[in-house]
Amino acid sequence: MNVVASQLTPVSVSTLPSAEELDRSLRTASPAEIIAAALKTVGREKLALVSSFGTESATLLKVAADVDPAIPVIFLDTGWLFEETLAYRDTLIASLGLKDVRSIKPAEETLSREDPDRDLWFSDPDACCRIRKVEPLARALKPFDAWLNGRKRFQGNARTDIPVVEDDGVRLKFNPFANVSREELEAIFVRAKLPRHPLAASGFRSVGCMPCTSRTAEDEDERAGRWRGRAKTECGIHTTKTS
Repeated sequence: MNVVASQLTPVSVSTLPSAEELDRSLRTASPAEIIAAALKTVGREKLALVSSFGTESATLLKVAADVDPAIPVIFLDTGWLFEETLAYRDTLIASLGLKDVRSIKPAEETLSREDPDRDLWFSDPDACCRIRKVEPLARALKPFDAWLNGRKRFQGNARTDIPVVEDDGVRLKFNPFANVSREELEAIFVRAKLPRHPLAASGFRSVGCMPCTSRTAEDEDERAGRWRGRAKTECGIHTTKTS
């Protein structure tokens, strides 16, 4: 499916349809149809895709690239990522032909003030996520009226009941893969011959920042390796509305 953004007429911000209205109309749509609808609703210049370039990210990036490879992609480079994730980002940019990937870093002033010894991940992981992910994303999303992300209901916990489209404060938030199953995800990998994250083969089924990511056993939830031993299950970008 190829959608040329210049052929779409975006709706002005003041007349954007509501998240509830869009969710009703897209509830059974395919990921590609949802992305195309988001593109048509706000236009390429006002739509961003947020990706961690983690173990499942290639699938959403592939579908989005098939719709329009010039959709801006926001990548949060927290300063604590695995080198393998940074290499995987570069691999996917090249293999999928992504035309506008923006690597966003935390503010140096904030890091110097709140995490001078780089140990905040241990003493207060919520604060670490806030300054390295939540605040940088809020800053990066300022120019946009809507964003895409790769959450799926099968991932469980707070993601079990996510809608296809939701209200995210001043912008719309599209979850194109909300209805996708593990089997469908794997089928996209196989059909498109997508490269795998370099750490996936060694037991990392969900990859985030290095200090807070561990391997998972086959009988564990795939996100069990994130913040292991803590009640924390989300970094915060999906539990607070951006402004």
